[in-house]
Amino acid sequence: MAGMTSSARPHLNRRLAEFGTTIFAEMSALAVTTGSINLGQGFPDTDGPAEVREAAVRALREGRGNQYPPGPGIPELRTAIAAHQLRRYGLSYDPDTEVLVTAGATEAIAASLLALVEPGDEVVALEPYYDSYAASIALAGGRRVPVTLRPHDGSFRLDLDELRAAVTDRTRLLLINTPHNPTGTVLTRAELAVIAELAVERDLLVVTDEVYEHLVFDDAEHLPLASFPGMRERTVTIGSAGKTFSFTGWKVGWVTATPELVTAVRSVKQFLTYVSSGPFQYAVAEALALPDSYFEEFRRSMLARRDILAEGLTAAGFQVYRSAGTYFITTDIRPLGEKDGFAFCRALPERAGVVAIPNAVFYDDREAGAPFVRFAFCKREEVLREAAERLRAL
Repeated sequence: MAGMTSSARPHLNRRLAEFGTTIFAEMSALAVTTGSINLGQGFPDTDGPAEVREAAVRALREGRGNQYPPGPGIPELRTAIAAHQLRRYGLSYDPDTEVLVTAGATEAIAASLLALVEPGDEVVALEPYYDSYAASIALAGGRRVPVTLRPHDGSFRLDLDELRAAVTDRTRLLLINTPHNPTGTVLTRAELAVIAELAVERDLLVVTDEVYEHLVFDDAEHLPLASFPGMRERTVTIGSAGKTFSFTGWKVGWVTATPELVTAVRSVKQFLTYVSSGPFQYAVAEALALPDSYFEEFRRSMLARRDILAEGLTAAGFQVYRSAGTYFITTDIRPLGEKDGFAFCRALPERAGVVAIPNAVFYDDREAGAPFVRFAFCKREEVLREAAERLRAL
């Protein structure tokens, strides 16, 4: 019969069968249809520095980047990334062989995992984890092994013994995220040292997602895992301009690693987007050279917003976990008499005119994440105050 296929096999690759439309798309659409304040998806509601935006306009007008940029990224941006890593962390990278520009951190994650993981390999990841981690591991044919961060003394902490126990002879790679989305945890020097020792001892590769590197609060500090003994040669570090400069739509990310690792990741990346964000690469190169005062003011402004939302959520009856980094706060809804984060978040727009994300989407064990809900505070202060006022209705 016309229109019928020759096979009853589902159209979607079986490796992605468990992944449907992302919760971010669902909740953002709900925000639009209900007119709610969207504290779900993590994008700012204001643009970043005017001089950076104007640098992109200037590049467009001057014809820089309007055609395909070089596959690894424009030299100016690769040089700026290397200079940033050296200035901030004392890590020296060759911009020609050890830096790769990607279509945001999401492509960097996917390309790294597709390059380094083969079917049957185990990937140990910190749970809850950003949803693209699970999808990328599945596409590579790997098996994800979660190590769960659990609440302890007002924040989510890593059990190092559990991490060690998760590593087997089949483990290929550790997938680390610090500052951590969605919990706001920032791994300490002591924790990172143990991770480094484990990776060296078991000869593991490490992919580390550090896109929130400039958003650490209170007494927390961001320490790149590649800076620990024995780690530079086995670590793929991922960064992003979107989170640091509030231009998330530009999709400019990067990888820094040894020439061998960068070559492996680039071999996959060239068959994903090939290249992207031509004019924006020139603007990000200028952004990375902004003075330290920019990064400090950015951190300070986000800290103030964190405190506004944290106080509002506490007043509304949530249990609030301390966010030491990122621009997210995780809450427990059980003090409100709730226990199902999915149901709570789907009803929240009608109840209070606010959208949030159920953390269970970031867990393999959905029950473990069921009572936790994530709110984003990368919004204007007046928006956060209005959201806090609306949440008091709960």
